[in-house]
Amino acid sequence: MQLTSSASIQIQKSIEEVYEGIVNPEIMTKYFISESNGRLETGQDLLWKFPEFDERFPITEVVVVENTSVSFKWDPDTQVQIHLEAYNSTSTVVNLTEGSKEYSPDNLAWLISNTGGWSNFLACLKAYLEYGVQLRKGAYDFMRK
Repeated sequence: MQLTSSASIQIQKSIEEVYEGIVNPEIMTKYFISESNGRLETGQDLLWKFPEFDERFPITEVVVVENTSVSFKWDPDTQVQIHLEAYNSTSTVVNLTEGSKEYSPDNLAWLISNTGGWSNFLACLKAYLEYGVQLRKGAYDFMRK
């Protein structure tokens, strides 16, 4: 049995605005990461830092198709795939998957954690793009060591 993390949301912004919100580090730092050494572009390897952690996370195997999809690895075992679909002239559906892993108790814990994490990513993206609200700000300060 294969385990795949998935999450989806509809954002009331054009596909171009949502795509830019995902690939542009100047926007991503408003709702998701605190630092990036570049834009998500095909072939680009990046380092992301999150506000609540000291570590930097390598982002590899980046493949983007403008206004359509973004994929990358930040875990050597799994691929993150983000697909954008225009719902109407003013909305975009974002479908995100990460996977897959063979079933095991550890991988089931991964599935639960990452599904929640990616749902949070999408909620933060929606809140920021639609309303300028930074949901992540201060939300995970308790996780700092």
